[in-house]
Amino acid sequence: MKGSYLMAIKAEYIWIDGTEPTAKLRSKTKILDEGQEPPIWGFDGSSTNQAEGHSSDCVLRPVKVTPDPIRGGDSILVLCEVLDTDFTPHPTNTRAKTAELSEQYAGQESWFGIEQEYTFMVGSRPLGFPEGGYPAPQGGYYCGVGADEIFGREIVEKHLDNCLAAGLPISGINAEVMPGQWEFQVGPASALEVSDSLWLARWLLYRTAEDFNVSATIDPKPAKGDWNGAGCHTNFSTKAMREDYEPIIAACEALGQDDKPAEHIAVYGDGIADRLTGAHETAHYTQFSYGVSNRGASIRIPWQVEKDKKGYLEDRRPNANMDPYLVTGKIVDTVCSALEKKGLV
Repeated sequence: MKGSYLMAIKAEYIWIDGTEPTAKLRSKTKILDEGQEPPIWGFDGSSTNQAEGHSSDCVLRPVKVTPDPIRGGDSILVLCEVLDTDFTPHPTNTRAKTAELSEQYAGQESWFGIEQEYTFMVGSRPLGFPEGGYPAPQGGYYCGVGADEIFGREIVEKHLDNCLAAGLPISGINAEVMPGQWEFQVGPASALEVSDSLWLARWLLYRTAEDFNVSATIDPKPAKGDWNGAGCHTNFSTKAMREDYEPIIAACEALGQDDKPAEHIAVYGDGIADRLTGAHETAHYTQFSYGVSNRGASIRIPWQVEKDKKGYLEDRRPNANMDPYLVTGKIVDTVCSALEKKGLV
């Protein structure tokens, strides 16, 4: 009599740790039986800045499962949120609050598109920077071509393939203004879907770069001086904004009202003062402005949106190292509540 055979599945459990001021990604592997749903698991929170040694257990609850393009086959990636052992959200779990806000304003059908900039590093210098010196000034690197202007394309293409193989809603890539600096775009998708997917895409970026002996950083200012920083421009719309122009202007006004600019800046990523200087296509972090086709404004309304009298806005303030759960949740809370009060839903 033949016995049954179940194939072993490699499941990479991925979570966001408690490192401050910028959280890091962690992961470890669990072996599952073929067909088994990824179960709740745990980890040592005292090693991830999420618990004390005398009570170190933290809980991993799966929230998104995708194919694992690194290992291939039937292997999977399992993005998790972190819970305390009583199954309440851990203090570092920023996803839980955004889930509540998404449910509260679900009727407005919020969409996000996030532009993740990042920089490849070799040791302490960006890829493409010569040892002990600097490359030619910015100008030809943005969307450039050629070995004298582009550094790391092979890694970027592999990362794109990996994201697509994982089924993530990646919508594009391009070389950025500084040597070794690139961008990928995620969305359009809901607040939770775009945030979950961005965290997984970041993990895949770091893991893909490993194979090339290069690191990737989302530091907002990896090269000091006259070089562009790295942002995470966040495009946003509601159903009403996608149908009419008045809600777009109302959204811009809401983002600039009273203490809202400071509240948003506070959750838009560590080191924001180093990047939002008023130079290098940024508005100063202490000032708020919005304008059509203005990349020096806090909020940009694309020219096509003004022409069509409907569409979306681009919040240019978030840093590359921002937590997408915090940023999307904050935008939903500010804009959707304002539109609701004005009856623009």
